[in-house]
Amino acid sequence: MGLKVVKNYVNGKWVEAENTGFIDIENPSTGEVLAKDPFSTTEEVNRAIDAAAVAFEGWSKTPVSRRVQPLYKLIEIIRANEEKIARTLVKEMGKSLPDARAEIKRVYENCEVACGMPVLQQGDKLIGASYGIDGEVIRLPIGVFAMIAPFNFPAMVPFWFLPYALATGNTFLVKASKQVPLTMQLITEYIDEADFPPGVFNLINGDKTVAEAFMDSPKVKGISIVGSTKTCRIVAQRCAQTNKRFQAMGAAKNHLVAMPDAKMDDMIRNMISSCFGCAGQRCMASSALVAVGDKLYKEVCEKFVQASKEVIVANPLDPKVADESMVMGPVISGKAKKFILGMIETGIKEGATLALDGRGLVVPGCEKGYFVGPTVFTDVKPGMEIHSTEIFGPVVVVLKADTLDEAIKIINDHQYGNGASIYTQNGYWARKFKLEVQCGMIGINVGIPAPVAYLPFGGMKESQYADIKAQGKAIINFYTEPKIVIERYWPED
Repeated sequence: MGLKVVKNYVNGKWVEAENTGFIDIENPSTGEVLAKDPFSTTEEVNRAIDAAAVAFEGWSKTPVSRRVQPLYKLIEIIRANEEKIARTLVKEMGKSLPDARAEIKRVYENCEVACGMPVLQQGDKLIGASYGIDGEVIRLPIGVFAMIAPFNFPAMVPFWFLPYALATGNTFLVKASKQVPLTMQLITEYIDEADFPPGVFNLINGDKTVAEAFMDSPKVKGISIVGSTKTCRIVAQRCAQTNKRFQAMGAAKNHLVAMPDAKMDDMIRNMISSCFGCAGQRCMASSALVAVGDKLYKEVCEKFVQASKEVIVANPLDPKVADESMVMGPVISGKAKKFILGMIETGIKEGATLALDGRGLVVPGCEKGYFVGPTVFTDVKPGMEIHSTEIFGPVVVVLKADTLDEAIKIINDHQYGNGASIYTQNGYWARKFKLEVQCGMIGINVGIPAPVAYLPFGGMKESQYADIKAQGKAIINFYTEPKIVIERYWPED
């Protein structure tokens, strides 16, 4: 029997792609080929867009209270199958099972928020805008929207967008990551069970051909993407040229600032989880530590390196460690591993001290896996390539600052501004940090300042090309057009 070939879901039906080739979907822990992902053609992408455009006519006119009913049903289906989805995700992506379970919870939490659309989509009314004249703002759906998903959160990231687009009355297409399409394939089976009308949701697999078809189609009104800053810049430019809406969320280099009054043991434990969870492959992973003061810098270096040595590196589905709270799996691919190893060499050449070397690590029974052990550089200076580059792996750089002002300057001078956190019990320092740091998401004694589904998610500077962030109430503005109505009625004769 041949390998499973991932299918597209178009107009309420599963269809085989009219592909131009395949990519192997690998288990990054073992190198095992799990299935094949087809490269869909422009023509079939356009057919899916056409189906979504037709479905929009009826879906947009469906009362909002009825539009959210399939989401309620989807929440219950996903809850009932949470473990199955999580294990599928771990097998194709490599993060730990507890991390995968947490990711699935964020999927249905976003659906729960979107179920509040009867309230969230309400407009505004001004009685007496002028003599006998009232003003009204109504929020209407726009049409077909699409999103391009990343590999690191194949379940959660599409749901930063998908439930809000559907609940506001738009129709939606997802391009799953070609490296990890199986998770979204499984979730789409549950979407199919949730009784959305045909064409309201569509899943397309493939490579950049799919993304380009989204950008080229005049029927697609907006695109959301989470990816590299280079790719996000291209998407933003192309969407702007054709007057499409866009949310393009790019790279990060998240900093953790340690102050002299920090609770040391709690801080180090929190830093380890932030830096090495998901093998550093998440947009909220911290990869730069900044210790304020000589004494604290030495202590942080010593304790962080020692704690890093104790991180469990294994196949996340190994029953002996599967339920451990902190297990580090592989990076996503051989290509990613090669890049990470190259950046470690760069750090050595730049003169940083390789305090912990994660190269050459072999997990027994997973010799073909893409593992890199926890790696720590000390004596790192701002502007070094290992500090300026998003390595997206388990490589951490440690910098020293003499004052909090200097630590803030290190963060603000960086090209990326996704997230940053400070460890302190001092309210003045905390307030100064959250007001002055140029990052979209700020943590106080929180290593991963990722907002819950009720709050917006997004960065600043080159970490985000958009003025509307993902998820939460704010994203309603992305998926609706505010129409302003000025009305007056004269009395009948």
